[in-house]
Amino acid sequence: MAKSFRCKLVTPSAALLDDTVRYASIPAHDGLMGIEAGHAPMLVKLGVGELRLEMADDAKLGKGGTRSYAMNGGTLKVANDEVIILAEHAVPAEEINAADAETELRKLAEVAKGLTKPAAIEDNRQQQTFVKKKLALARGGKSI
Repeated sequence: MAKSFRCKLVTPSAALLDDTVRYASIPAHDGLMGIEAGHAPMLVKLGVGELRLEMADDAKLGKGGTRSYAMNGGTLKVANDEVIILAEHAVPAEEINAADAETELRKLAEVAKGLTKPAAIEDNRQQQTFVKKKLALARGGKSI
């Protein structure tokens, strides 16, 4: 069995990753799940959280290291030692600015005060959860 697998991460606006990884920690809609090489085929609804990828070692680049992304929604497919993540929103941790995330969170909280429809309230709540995850990643934290 192979010790690594192909992982692709795509959002509606960009292809963020197409690389070889050893392990993926995925924020599924009902909790975190881990994927290693040889995982059984599956489809998963994604939730809000941190996508953490342990990159495979590369002969040219050396040790693979870890990459993290703040994610919100989408679908994941596992088949034939390949993981395809179609995320509604995903932001690389290194691109998140804590001050910008704090401002975004304050604006969402202000908007929430005027919402009355349940669907709008739920959408705002999910957006706030995503921004809190971005903020935690920007600060080097591991939880919302």
